[in-house]
Amino acid sequence: MGMLHQLQQWSITHHPKWLVILRVALGFSLILKGISFISNNILLQDILLKSNLSSQGWLSTAIPWLHLLGGALIVVGLFTRWAVLMQVPILIGAIFFVNAKQGVFSGQSELGLSLVILALLIFFFAEGGGPLSLDDHYFRKKKS
Repeated sequence: MGMLHQLQQWSITHHPKWLVILRVALGFSLILKGISFISNNILLQDILLKSNLSSQGWLSTAIPWLHLLGGALIVVGLFTRWAVLMQVPILIGAIFFVNAKQGVFSGQSELGLSLVILALLIFFFAEGGGPLSLDDHYFRKKKS
């Protein structure tokens, strides 16, 4: 029995229903952040320039779309772990390259929110989509 299979079995037996609400809220927050970045792409480019990232051109296009796609997949619970996995590097970059420079108590800092979102992403990577998700519940149930 592989490690991922053991993790999945544990997740099935230890997943309260209220975690579905938390997963959906996490997905919607990522979708809203993606919409925010798309509607104000200049701000995202400015943030990336200030963070000294050398390849900021393609990042300003990829980050909003990855947030939209990952958030939508997390909301419906389809490929939840993969969707979370593609969000983690973005949040780590946001924490270390962008928000850490501004500080926790800065007026425009989103460091606390970024840390909470990262913690939730790590949690749902381990937990999976849960009982009310397309992939983890509906499709797997249909296969067996």
